[in-house]
Parts: sequence; C-alpha cells; structure tokens
Amino acid sequence: MKSLQGIRILDLSRILAGPWASQLMADMGAEVIKVERPGRGDDTRSWGPPWLDAGPEPVSAYFLSCNRGKQSVCIDFSGPRGQALVRELAAHSDILLENYRPGSLARYGLDYDSLHAVNPNLVYCSITGFGQDGPYRHRNGYDLLLQAMGGLMGITGMPPEAGGAPVKVGVAVTDILTGLYAATACLGALRERDQGATGRHIDLSLMDVQVASLANQAMNYLVGGQVPVPMGHAHPNIVPYQAFATADAYLVIAVGNDEQFRRLCQVLDRPALAATPEYSSNAARVRHREPLVSQLADAFQARKRDEWLNALEAAGVPAGPVNDMAQVFADPQVQARGLVTELHHPQFGAVPTVASPIRDGSASEEHAVTPPPALGEHTDAVLGRLLGLNADALTSLRDEGVIGGTHKGR
Repeated sequence: MKSLQGIRILDLSRILAGPWASQLMADMGAEVIKVERPGRGDDTRSWGPPWLDAGPEPVSAYFLSCNRGKQSVCIDFSGPRGQALVRELAAHSDILLENYRPGSLARYGLDYDSLHAVNPNLVYCSITGFGQDGPYRHRNGYDLLLQAMGGLMGITGMPPEAGGAPVKVGVAVTDILTGLYAATACLGALRERDQGATGRHIDLSLMDVQVASLANQAMNYLVGGQVPVPMGHAHPNIVPYQAFATADAYLVIAVGNDEQFRRLCQVLDRPALAATPEYSSNAARVRHREPLVSQLADAFQARKRDEWLNALEAAGVPAGPVNDMAQVFADPQVQARGLVTELHHPQFGAVPTVASPIRDGSASEEHAVTPPPALGEHTDAVLGRLLGLNADALTSLRDEGVIGGTHKGR
C-alpha cells in the first residue's frame, strides 16, 4: 500500500499511542523517522520478556508490535546541537508526532509555535494523557489510568452482585484508539493543507479519546440517566448477545435482530420462546433478560460447543468460539487473510508481525516491508540524506554524544 508515499513523519513519541499512529501511516507508505534517546531508545524496547533475542541488545515483543516500517535516529535534544538537528528534520517533514507533557518541548524550542516558524506547513500532533489545557494537563497519562478514569473499567468485568472487581481490557485499548484518532486527524490536516491551509496543532488526549469511545454506553447514560454497570459478557442494549457455556466449552451468540432470534430458538428446539410476547422483540427481551438468558443457558448445556456452532452456522445465527491466542492464529480465516507475516531483520533473520488489516484492493497490497529498527540503525543514513552531514560531521556529533547508533541504514 503506497497511498502515503512521499509523506514524511518525524516521530518523537514513545510507548504505544504515537507509535501506533506512525506505524499505521508507515503501513500506508509514509516515511517514518523515529527519534530516540541515544543508548536507551523507546521505553518499550525494555518492556519484556518475552524477547525476540535476549543478547546484549534484546528486542521486546512489545516494541515489535508497534514500530515496523520505521527508521531509528538517535538524537539527544537536551542540548542546542541536538535541538538544531530536530528542527532541521522538522523543516523537511510533513507531520510531527510527540507525546511529551504540555510545555515540555518549549524548553528545547521544539514546541508547535517554534516549529511552525521553521515549517509553516508542518502538521504537529501532540498526544498527552489529559490534553493541553484543563486541571489535569500536567499529569502523566498511562492506558490503565485512563481506562479507569475514563469510565471503561466502570463497565468492564462481572456484575457487582456477582462479586466483580474492576477489570481492564486485556490490551492497551485507550492507547490504540488514540493512535487511530491521531492518524486520522493528521491525514485530515494534510488534506486541509493540500487545499491551501497551513499546518495545524492537533491536541489529542487519552482521556478525551476514552470518553468519546464509550459510544452507546455514554449515550445510554446521557439519554437514560442510569449509570451503566459491568455486565460481564452481556450487552446493555441487545439480548441475547453474550457467552454461553455448552457441555464442553464456551461460545458466544450475537443475535442482532428478531429473525435471528427466531432461528436461534429453532436450533435450540425452543421455538415457543420466539412467539412469547416477553421475548418476541429485542426491547422485550432486554426488559425480560434474566428469565430468557436462564432458559437459553439450560438449552446450551445439552450439546458440545462445536455441534452447536455447526448448527448455528447452518441456520445463519451469528455465533463463534471463545478463542485463546493460539486458537486465534490457528484459525483458518486468520490464516487465509494473511494476518501473520514475516519481515527480514538484518540481525535476527525472519521476524513475525501481525499484518495491517487494511486491504485496498490493489494488485499488490504492500504494507511496511521493513522490521522494527535497531536502536539508531538509520542515524547516519537519515542525517546524511536529509541534512547533508558528511562522515566527519557525524563522527564529531557522535563523539560529543549528540547522536547515537552505529548501524548503517539499509
């Protein structure tokens, strides 16, 4: 996929939200220059085990998840020479991503106003925990905090009457959603810029994204006035839409309309349920959730999971297994769609990665073809190509500790 070919992104972000945004744009053909601290790099390089390699420069699986298709350039911008290098790179870039606390980069002359003066067309995207203003603007933001403060943990887990404690989602979903919003906002700003506008300062906060992503649960509260509570695997607005235990394992049922419910009742050999006024419409089923779910649960105990799934599939009732990670990657649909692929790493050979889910229908759907970079792997190549620095200049900067990385760029 080459839809963003010719777009250059200067990525000063770390951890997940910003890197997720830049990886998505790398998958779409953008050139991504990842600026990292010499000798240390992105924090997630050390977030293991598991490791791809446990040698002197281990590579964590976490880092591999969100940094493919990028070039790593090590610059210490705490001093004036490093700051000048970043400013020069910004002058040659279309988008800058950063996730420092509000006001932090102004000390280095790398804030939006400073870089807008250098490159008026630069789209500058700031990702923070709580935004550029408001009483919490200076707080650090981590996904777990925002899942809690932004309401997600308040609706996730088993119901209070079942003894449920607060539960977070199993991946850093607030970070990931913020990354998707960031990429979308950046591309929208590029579109506006291409129509004659200048660059923009995009202010994205994890808190804002988490609250916005509450979707129907937020509107249930704002319209209905009732505070939503955790419901385990059930749905607040649809019944039956949850997991059921069979004779040997769990499955999920996702009945989205009354016709599907009728077919479900036929498969379960309980056709009278669909004709019962208390269950004949979704609104009625929501009101009479408990007695209906109890009857369905009893019915599912009669057969094994795969028997039910085969029968439900034949009847056109949406249903599926509750897969663990091994079962996910063994699933024939996942394999047919090529969601696991390998990238060639010059140090470690074949490196597995989860492919971009974007399919654009082109004859050759090429996603990012390079693996996550070694720390400072492209320092010399990028600074030489974009800033015209020769070997002597690079050696001088390295000797002074301004830049790092000894690998030659591919």
